Amino acid sequence: MSRQAIQSKGVPPAAGPYSSAVVYNGVAYLSGQGPHNAEGVLVGDDIESQTRQTLQNLSVVAESAGTDLRQAIHVRVFLTTMENFAGMNAVYAEFFDEPYPARTTVQTGLPMAGMLVEIDATIALEA
Repeated sequence: MSRQAIQSKGVPPAAGPYSSAVVYNGVAYLSGQGPHNAEGVLVGDDIESQTRQTLQNLSVVAESAGTDLRQAIHVRVFLTTMENFAGMNAVYAEFFDEPYPARTTVQTGLPMAGMLVEIDATIALEA
């Protein structure tokens, strides 16, 4: 089985040599999404609005790959400060149901000014 690159419409285009997602062997590997709308404009200046936009973008990419966030196996969350964990976590809970995916959350620098969060995911194509 060969891998299939997914380029999603409705999210900002890739800012480098990578795909929005790659599907391989029944699994979709979604690249990190940030809090920018489809036109590339940063949405919000607080963690809640940025997390919501980021997860909406991730959902669009998942749908482009033929799946959805309910099938997530593993999610990685990157925050500029762990002080934003509670706000991110509250919004995150709106997008995922039990059984929850495995998750890693780390503090890191992010590539664009004003970004507070980036999220990527590994998602099954079938339940």
